[in-house]
Amino acid sequence: MCIKDNRPFSIVDDEGFREFVWELNPQFKIISRWTVARDCLSIYEQEVEKIKDMLHGQTVCLTTDTWTSVQNINYMCLTAHWIDDDWVLQKKILNFCPIENHRGDTIGSLVYDCIQKWGIEIVFTITVDNASSNDGAIRYSKRMLKGPNDILDCKYLHLRCCAHIINLVVRDGLEEQFDSVTRIRNAVTYVRSSPARYKTFEDCIARVEIKCKQKPSLDVDTRWNSTYLMLETAIKYENAFERLYTIDPSYGAYFRTEADTDLEGCTRKRKRKPKVVGAPSGVDWEAARNLIEYLKIFFDVTIKISGSKYVTSNIFFF
Repeated sequence: MCIKDNRPFSIVDDEGFREFVWELNPQFKIISRWTVARDCLSIYEQEVEKIKDMLHGQTVCLTTDTWTSVQNINYMCLTAHWIDDDWVLQKKILNFCPIENHRGDTIGSLVYDCIQKWGIEIVFTITVDNASSNDGAIRYSKRMLKGPNDILDCKYLHLRCCAHIINLVVRDGLEEQFDSVTRIRNAVTYVRSSPARYKTFEDCIARVEIKCKQKPSLDVDTRWNSTYLMLETAIKYENAFERLYTIDPSYGAYFRTEADTDLEGCTRKRKRKPKVVGAPSGVDWEAARNLIEYLKIFFDVTIKISGSKYVTSNIFFF
């Protein structure tokens, strides 16, 4: 139960859990948290041996990703994919651990240590995203993996994550419509920022007779797929937003702010975006309609990638 449901070992000490077990069977003797921990570790060790047996003699494709958590801790995940003797594609997470830094040699060294630990003899590809540090990780891995068991002298070891490439393409496309997207995002933020504002917006929806049941959704500007979902829903309420501008003075005033043009001295990568002023206009809504046709293609492709058994990086956007 602790493993399947990700419960703490200390659940066996909780009063409610003990009462629940007693109601089921008063004679059942509840074990201690230490016994639970020991049993879970024993199960883990048994599963490790099973996976090692499965990996023995297999040609394996690896996928790795590193990131930094909100606690400023660096993590790395390593996943193995291979086709077993029954021609079934297998996928197992081999390692999920803290990593010292994101330098290429550090990543490559940890990947190679995992390969050694799991007894993997033949590595076909290593899938990574397009971070420059991963180029160093692949160079390190090539040096370590070259030998009697390498495939084509590790020429095709480096496989770039298609999901990450799609992400880069779409984010560049979104830059072309930054102002329109930002105005619509600001409009959605306004109506979702308080119950009173949303009640006024609901009155506008009823007045213009929009039948959609979905609420305008806020996006996360670092996740383009959420921006697509925000735009797809928001354009259904275009007439309601236009009516809101007419009847709610606060809505119009919300957008009347000074543009931030102090961009001198900023590098291209770290340039701060200027504040976009004004409520969404007809031009913005038309731009959004054109944009979501473009985004839908990539959104559907990403769904197929992340929901399939394709060998890709762990960079998905959900």
